[in-house]
Amino acid sequence: MTTFTLHGQAVSRGVAIGRAVLAAASRVDVAHYFIAPEQVSDEMARLRRARDTVIDDLQRLRHGLAHDGVGAHAELAALLEVHLMLLQDEQLQEGVKHWVSERHYNAEWALTAQLEVVARQFDEMEDPYLRERRADLEQVVERMLRVLQGAPSPLAHAPTPSAEGEALVLVAHDLSPADMLHFKHGVFAGFVTDVGGRTSHTAIVARSLEIPAVVGVRNASQWVQQDDLVIIDGDAGVLIVNPTPMMLAEYGYKQRQGEVEREKLTRIKNTPAVTLDGQRIELLANIELPEDTLPALAVGTVGVGLFRTEFLFMGRGGHLPDEEEQYDAYRRAVEGMHGLPVTIRTVDVGADKPLDHHRRDEHLNPALGLRAIRWSLAEPAMFLTQLRAILRAAAHGRVNILIPMVAHLREIRQVHTMLAKAREQLDHRGAVYGPVRLGVMIEVPAAALAVRMFLPHVDFVSIGTNDLIQYALAIDRVDESVAHLYDPLHPAVLRMVADTIAAAREAGKPVSVCGEMAGDVTLTRLLLGLGLRSFSMHPTQILPVKQQVLRSDTRKLQAWAQQVVASDEPAALLVG
Repeated sequence: MTTFTLHGQAVSRGVAIGRAVLAAASRVDVAHYFIAPEQVSDEMARLRRARDTVIDDLQRLRHGLAHDGVGAHAELAALLEVHLMLLQDEQLQEGVKHWVSERHYNAEWALTAQLEVVARQFDEMEDPYLRERRADLEQVVERMLRVLQGAPSPLAHAPTPSAEGEALVLVAHDLSPADMLHFKHGVFAGFVTDVGGRTSHTAIVARSLEIPAVVGVRNASQWVQQDDLVIIDGDAGVLIVNPTPMMLAEYGYKQRQGEVEREKLTRIKNTPAVTLDGQRIELLANIELPEDTLPALAVGTVGVGLFRTEFLFMGRGGHLPDEEEQYDAYRRAVEGMHGLPVTIRTVDVGADKPLDHHRRDEHLNPALGLRAIRWSLAEPAMFLTQLRAILRAAAHGRVNILIPMVAHLREIRQVHTMLAKAREQLDHRGAVYGPVRLGVMIEVPAAALAVRMFLPHVDFVSIGTNDLIQYALAIDRVDESVAHLYDPLHPAVLRMVADTIAAAREAGKPVSVCGEMAGDVTLTRLLLGLGLRSFSMHPTQILPVKQQVLRSDTRKLQAWAQQVVASDEPAALLVG
């Protein structure tokens, strides 16, 4: 047997060695035919029954996870909730109704036709996390199609590990949150998918469950054969098929070392994050749903550094969430942290997102258009609703408000004015609300250069390195043709990060990093040397970063960190 290697994106660390299990092709063949006008009501009834069946299935799965004490399983439940929201999306339902009643398409054809309409809108989104939600929409539609056709799920009859204890590794085109439940039961030791990225749901769940995974391995499900012996290297983003005995021995040792390291990490969960020279470091969690507070607390986080609120605004056919719905979500997150601080970022979507479908064609470059705080300030009624909901949630615990994509001082002043107006409206109603601290994200190069101008007007700043790198280097990090140019160690990026940290410390204002750089253990020592004392990251990265913190002496890192920033080849100095 020939040994060969396939490459993809490393999304969940670790090594898995086992026999390949190929998931059946996920695509369902769809019949296309016209129905008679008198069949419209029956066809719509078929669609409703299919949708209700899928909703019942997902709710049953979610309820089965609801009382599971493991944080990663709570994240699975939250992802199932996203699928339930998409199933009830008004635009999807109304579009399908149009194809059936006006064009007389059969149910399956109507469903796939509307999928293409909505999917194109997801493709045009600038935010990679929201763009990845297209895959979730496709998975929801596929479940409905399978119900309509009476076809089983690709993993309906998942295998069980052999009596000899030989591990199984799943190779699939893509996986849905419902499919991922097979990992909860320990059926598979790792997985590889043809598609996906770091922000896909499969990647998010893999990191939460700490399952080695590589995604975006093009045609892996075609190259790998059933029962092939494979190695997943989740650190390097590599799939090795039919490895040699020497490779097996090498990766077997690496796998055992990884298990030892994970065991060591669990022992430091309750250890304060303090450096060797006595510097206390704040390790915060990034969350996307109120239920994500469980996995955050499970790893000993001291607060939420970034709560993304976009989930409330997605898949609603243009109908914005009202104040009560937002208040309930923010309150649950605040109460879920039991007195620890929660930083809520105001909605980071805009006219390029699925909230205003009629205007999307106006935006030739949505990344530079009316989005984030620009959109919020252009829609004062929407923004005031969100601010009132956040202020009310602040009555239940410590809350910070974080404003995304700020580039002008006048935007900060406008936010202060809007906050005052929101408080005035709540006072008029006699509503209870609490105090909040206001911060801005430094994710636009202009903000990094003007940070000293901003600092007197805010309580804290948070560096969003993902967008800062993207805008500074003029590349789309999810565009495969230029993704290799996305470089957190580019000298210009490092100088902006270093200067922002220095400016905030000089002004006596808290500063954190909440992008991918915060959770990258290879950059922890550098950021500590630059003076960073607050990191916010995905919960699964908190313990590995804490381990680096406990081993670091910031006094010895300062001069070296400045050398790295001043170098024209920072990566060379970072090694070792």
